[in-house]
Amino acid sequence: MADTLDTLATPCLLLDEARLRTNAERMRAHLAGLGVALRPHLKTAKSIDVARIAMTSPEGPAIVSTLLEAEYFAAGGVRDMIYGVGIAPAKLPRVAAIRAGGVDLAIILDSLEQADAVADHARASGDAVPVLIEVDADGHRSGVAPGDRDTLVAIGRRLVEGGATLRGVMLHAGDSYSLRDPVALAAAAENERFAAVTAAGALRAAGLPCPVVSVGSTPTARFARDLTGITEVRAGVYMVGDLFQAGVGSVAVGDIAVSVLATVIGHQRAKGWIIVDAGWMAMSRDRGTARQAVDQGYGVVCDLAGRPYPDLLVADANQEHGIVALRAGSAAALPDLAVGARIRILPNHACATGAQYDRYHVLDGENRVTAVWPRINGW
Repeated sequence: MADTLDTLATPCLLLDEARLRTNAERMRAHLAGLGVALRPHLKTAKSIDVARIAMTSPEGPAIVSTLLEAEYFAAGGVRDMIYGVGIAPAKLPRVAAIRAGGVDLAIILDSLEQADAVADHARASGDAVPVLIEVDADGHRSGVAPGDRDTLVAIGRRLVEGGATLRGVMLHAGDSYSLRDPVALAAAAENERFAAVTAAGALRAAGLPCPVVSVGSTPTARFARDLTGITEVRAGVYMVGDLFQAGVGSVAVGDIAVSVLATVIGHQRAKGWIIVDAGWMAMSRDRGTARQAVDQGYGVVCDLAGRPYPDLLVADANQEHGIVALRAGSAAALPDLAVGARIRILPNHACATGAQYDRYHVLDGENRVTAVWPRINGW
């Protein structure tokens, strides 16, 4: 007999396939309406089964955050990928091995030192590895300033003269994750677009190629209104959603497709606690919603149908114990959940929670387990 939510070993990771498909189609339709290609980021999914739903074709395009992901998705038939973390020179032989298998794997960088290493690799190997220069959209993390024409051009020339392929520029508007107002998010998307077009213009004015102008984050992808000059948008967590993205406004709580199934293992009635077998090892330590207007603890608690109980959270967590309690100040009633009862918990950060598991238990529209989809972790 197939597993059901009553028989699965807990904690385990659930995936609502209908919500996944709806989220994927919504983003495809939005970006198609703006005239740009979608390059799904597979760092959240880490599953070829999810990737095939999110991608526009079985061969891609896609972006990954680890070379293990690149190897895994290449084995699954994906042929057009970007490795979206600044390249370390020691990783170039591994990149070359993936490319030798017929995969168009591009890399990113933001310094002359990296460009020198890539040029040396290209000359020695004869592999004209494609490169995108990372540009800083908003001071969030890495990248060349979009107005720093001299550095952009110097990097581009070093690559081209060294035998690599200058494919274009890419940006990530990380500061969008601190916003919530739709007007501010639309402004962040426009800032990202303008920075990308500015950097691409600097390369082209210097006679350098820049066929790809790539931007992306789930919030800016969701709220972008004009993508003139952009060729592709990258986003990933939109596929499954999480409470942080709901706090930003990128998804609704009802769009969240992943949850953790847990079992009640005890009570501390005097304290108003229900104890479950999903602690921070099951949910992750990510507490990103603590910085938002609504702090969701370690996750929102739902019934087996995926309906949130009023104001019920995993309020605290130890390694293997979750403490379920009402939100401070709530007038709601603590549900009567006996030892052995099962709950579902919506995660703060789908990437971090997913990293605790090696598979999804896939649910249909009736919350029946219809499949098990493997997922990977590691670098």
